[in-house]
Amino acid sequence: MITEINEATLASVRNPALRSYAEQYVNIYQDFMGQVRQMGVEFAEEDDSQKIRERITALGKKGAVVRNDAKSVYVNRISPSCVACQTAAESQTYFISLKCHRNCFFCFNPNQEDYEQFRESIRDVAAELDELQDSGQRVQHLALTGGEPLLYKEKTIQFFQRARQNFPKVYTRLYTCGDHLDRETLQAFKDTGMNEIRFSIRIEDTETAQRHTYNQIALAREYIPNVMVEMPVLPGAFDEMKAVLLELDRLGVFGINLLEFCFPYHNVEEYRRRGYRIKARPFRVLYNYWYAGGLPVAGSEETSLDLIEFALDAGLKLGVHYCSLENKHTGQIYQQDAHRINHNVLYFSQKDYFLKSAKVFGEDAKRAKTFFDKKGLKQYLFSDDSQILEFHVSKVKLLNALDVEVGISTQVLEDRDGETYLRELKLDLTSPKEFRLSDV
Repeated sequence: MITEINEATLASVRNPALRSYAEQYVNIYQDFMGQVRQMGVEFAEEDDSQKIRERITALGKKGAVVRNDAKSVYVNRISPSCVACQTAAESQTYFISLKCHRNCFFCFNPNQEDYEQFRESIRDVAAELDELQDSGQRVQHLALTGGEPLLYKEKTIQFFQRARQNFPKVYTRLYTCGDHLDRETLQAFKDTGMNEIRFSIRIEDTETAQRHTYNQIALAREYIPNVMVEMPVLPGAFDEMKAVLLELDRLGVFGINLLEFCFPYHNVEEYRRRGYRIKARPFRVLYNYWYAGGLPVAGSEETSLDLIEFALDAGLKLGVHYCSLENKHTGQIYQQDAHRINHNVLYFSQKDYFLKSAKVFGEDAKRAKTFFDKKGLKQYLFSDDSQILEFHVSKVKLLNALDVEVGISTQVLEDRDGETYLRELKLDLTSPKEFRLSDV
């Protein structure tokens, strides 16, 4: 068992050196939350992460597929591109422009780097595909998103033509609201061998507007093999989302991705008006993630899991996939850490793809070092100045005879100015008697 060291558990750490060391990360997390509060949004009072874990476990026993360390749950089927997204290996996503004719209050595109520039300018994505081919990189999944790609129909078609030309076996997909889709465009997509198209539905649209989107989805089914919907799940919108699932099942679509709803660092007043709060613990590991989605809103995950259970109970045929915000992050961490380090102290976690090590502090560190030396185990790092012994997590159980507290360090590799650095992000607590390698 590993215990998260946070503001509620910090005082329970007995070793003063370990407690002092861990406190810096607790303070960093608290400072981050304080900065969010200054924006005008509040956090949920209760941390329900353990309840969510238990709920997901129960859904797994009921027949749902639980994957990516419970960050992703689905029934019936899941897009192969969603599977690839877990590690982002051999997968690339492009956009022509970030321009969009809709104005969704939850849109996170304004968080994208150079957002204003990419709203006005147009990228030559076909040329970018040529550069990808020239790089020799292996690619199995290619996607085009936006903004709204179909504001630029010809360039969108050219993208998928070039994708098939350069990478004949690649799995291709398009993200769109569907407003500008027509038979001629769909035929062009079919001619390129497009594999998948993902529509967005706004739960707050009028019935007429939603019916238009459903009609476009039905039309797309005549041309594209895998037609899906991908949309955020607003907290408490179970009945509205249930109606969406039933209609999509009637239409015979491939599936729906239920995205965890997020606060995108803007439109604060809109979120306050609706009474939305950020999860009490937004991230398991606080870090600068590339995915610009924002902060997870409390209640969205519960509603999404209710919909997974509804799909199971109702015997729906379409695939229903819950994709948490944390699920969006694992590809980045995998790309940063996988196959890039050969170090006898670091462990590449198969649960979250961060690098992990064990650390013992102060007098405990001296005792543990003496123990390792007597056993002839020399693969450790010891600092006389800080009195910290760092070693591979697989050796934690060897200290079972010692009454020591062990910190589990979470780290990540970063590239800065052409150099690779190892950055520590947090410290958690365990003991040799409680530790299991499968928990790391």
